[in-house]
Amino acid sequence: MPVAHASLKDGDTGASALRTGAEQADLYLPLLRDQKVGLVVNQTSRVGESHLIDFLRQRQVGLQKIFALEHGVRGNVENGGKVDDGIDGPSGLPIVSLYGGNYAPSAENLTELDWLVFDIQDVGVRFYTYISSLHYLMQACADHQVPLMVLDRPNPNGDYIDGPLLEKPFQSFVGMHPIPLIHGMTVGELAQMINGEGWLDGGAQCALTVIPVANYRKSMTYSLPVRPSPNLPNDLSIRLYPSLGLFEGTTVSVGRGTEFPFQVLGHPGDHQGTFTFTPIPVAGASENPKHKGILLTGDDLRNADSRVRFSLQPLLSWSRRTGESPEAFFSRASFFDKLAGTDQLRKAVMDGTSAKQIRASWQADLAVFREQRQPYLLYPEQ
Repeated sequence: MPVAHASLKDGDTGASALRTGAEQADLYLPLLRDQKVGLVVNQTSRVGESHLIDFLRQRQVGLQKIFALEHGVRGNVENGGKVDDGIDGPSGLPIVSLYGGNYAPSAENLTELDWLVFDIQDVGVRFYTYISSLHYLMQACADHQVPLMVLDRPNPNGDYIDGPLLEKPFQSFVGMHPIPLIHGMTVGELAQMINGEGWLDGGAQCALTVIPVANYRKSMTYSLPVRPSPNLPNDLSIRLYPSLGLFEGTTVSVGRGTEFPFQVLGHPGDHQGTFTFTPIPVAGASENPKHKGILLTGDDLRNADSRVRFSLQPLLSWSRRTGESPEAFFSRASFFDKLAGTDQLRKAVMDGTSAKQIRASWQADLAVFREQRQPYLLYPEQ
């Protein structure tokens, strides 16, 4: 699995010298020259001010088609919304949808390609579906002998590992791999782990090339220049996402249908909070939000620490604040379990188990995972 490296220039240190894989054209353009190339891109696929599509076209790379994941090529499709085949207006290239049930490219989609290039900004949380799409792409590339190039990007939640590991009975598109909820890996590192651990069907191997981020350390604070999806509008929402994402399986709103999604919590039955908001349809983000049109009371988290980490306290607190039975609170119990990767978390919350006890239950698995991932890491921790 080749990895192309760039050296640190004299005098370049820290985040100011950081360069994403896409920004290091000298490492990958020679590989793509005179090749037929397919792209897996969205609105985060930028090289400076240019979209990767335009950047490569200007350099006469032989682009053939674009594969669209959740939220589409330009990032204007809401969570779970339909992503259609079509044409990318600015480039005129055909778009093949890989979201909405057709997660893997067909043999016909790949037959004329010499390379498939993946350049998508991830946020480092297991249930964020871009890494599930990566898995299906790797499987298709392995099955049809098409090499895959990953242009790597930093992980804005890459400075820690936490949460339960996914158990196989709860495998789904919102969790495909036996990794923690917050895995601390970049897309490039995870692609290497998928290959190396034999997680593709039949232990297949994808011909993988990773263009790593130059001058990146996992402890760095990385501010995303483009929102990775409509409901993660800023750095704080991305840091709160691991904790608040689990509420998608409950009756509590995380602010979808507001200007501050994944930065608030609210419910019609809450009497403890002092903040109120009313979810309404928001084009391209939440057109049918939970508790639409209802005044909710709850918590405003917009002043939280910008480096906040995964916490169980909001879940444990809100499981008692809504006034509902535990069964009613977990209104989408099966989906919650898929997000958590286990049913043990939901059952522990329903039983009144403390955060300390719950956290203790997954420490042994985290220690094993920390060692398991070591051969695939591309960047220092500090």
